[in-house]
Amino acid sequence: MTRQIPAAVPTGRAASRPRVRHGRRRRPTPRPRIVDACAALAGIGFGAVVGTGIIAESRSSLADPGGLFTFAGRLAGLTGAYLLLIMVLLIARLPWLELSVGQDQLTRWHRKVAPWAFGLICAHVTFITLGYAEAARVGVLRQIWVFITTYPDLLMAIAGFGLLIMAGVTSYRLVRTHLRYETWWVVHLYTYLGLALAFAHQIVTGDSFVGHPLTRALWIVIWAATAGMVLLFRILQPIWRSLRHRLRVVEIREEGPGVFSVICQGRRLDRLAVSGGQFFHWRFLTRELWWQAHPYSLSALPQPPYMRVTIKGLGDQGRAIRELRPGTPIAIEGPYGAFTHHARVSDRVVLIGAGVGVTPLRALLEDLPVSADVVVIIRASTTDDLVHHNEIEALVNRCHGRLYEIIGPRHQVRVDSRLLRHFVPDISARDVYICGPDGFMAAVADAALRLAVAPEQIHQESFGF
Repeated sequence: MTRQIPAAVPTGRAASRPRVRHGRRRRPTPRPRIVDACAALAGIGFGAVVGTGIIAESRSSLADPGGLFTFAGRLAGLTGAYLLLIMVLLIARLPWLELSVGQDQLTRWHRKVAPWAFGLICAHVTFITLGYAEAARVGVLRQIWVFITTYPDLLMAIAGFGLLIMAGVTSYRLVRTHLRYETWWVVHLYTYLGLALAFAHQIVTGDSFVGHPLTRALWIVIWAATAGMVLLFRILQPIWRSLRHRLRVVEIREEGPGVFSVICQGRRLDRLAVSGGQFFHWRFLTRELWWQAHPYSLSALPQPPYMRVTIKGLGDQGRAIRELRPGTPIAIEGPYGAFTHHARVSDRVVLIGAGVGVTPLRALLEDLPVSADVVVIIRASTTDDLVHHNEIEALVNRCHGRLYEIIGPRHQVRVDSRLLRHFVPDISARDVYICGPDGFMAAVADAALRLAVAPEQIHQESFGF
């Protein structure tokens, strides 16, 4: 039986112009050159680490039995440890990086560096074991046993190696998809312990540091600076911000099937520098939820003293949030994300969202400048699934834009290149903002590329772990 799917319905236009907001602290403008400078600094540091590892060796040590294996292992250990530090810095919430490229891009870089870092650490363990075994003229298994029983300092290194391997394995997509977010998050906390144990092992036994006080001091400063930035931006700053704004739940409001808004009230929200499209990590301070932090986008710009986040109630955490009582305190970390009007390269934009993914688009739409030429395309399975429909329609009308609502099952109604060309003939000249399920975003981005939209004009952000 063929079911007729309603076509997209454009809304009308209104004569009024968007109101200009006053009194709200603006998010600083991104500075891409800072990213380039940080990348250059990281490259210089990598070269210095390689040079340090090479200089520490001598011809005689290389010529000794197992010398080449041992040298390769030491060099792999140094470079692997350095890349581990880079990985940590990429997700340390450094404001100058996060502001310019967004947490989503930093996470992608983190995942690209990870296989190299873990591979080098594994190579370090393998080559060092082979080198020592060849020097002692014993088998590999025998050498491993010697390490465990006669090298007390290596027990810490072995424990750290195990923790790093555990974090690496759980990061693979195949494994990640079978883990709850909370489980994955707790496992990754042990990465910091693994790094601390690896650092202690390197400083105590590394040939590049023993007898080289300047190199040792520099390495200690680098590790201490990394730990300091993690402590400052991942722990102290969120605590300070949460205490400053003192957010509390005011109301839980149902917006559609399985979708609800959490209305919060806080202090000095006019001093919270946030742009439409950004998100926070939210920690609801109840007995069941206090230890869990999840990324949720604002579904509207703050209206002091109120903030709002709209959530799809999936999983145990979603159900628990629906049962929050008024007065429940909230801790926040953020705001994060480059999915803002700062990312656009023109005044013509098209916002494309599906399901609860329209919520950051609604906040972004509110934050666009008066001069923007806006087209909004929303996709939902049913009319009941159109979240914040009336608000989005009002915002589009105020800026004389166009709104299209695509209603129907996802396997029958798709936002593809044909539909985009029909509703947005000039899409190649527009910035395209996409938000929704990962599959939806990938399909729409691919369709936009086929319609000659430049990659730098396609903006999307995923909050998956």
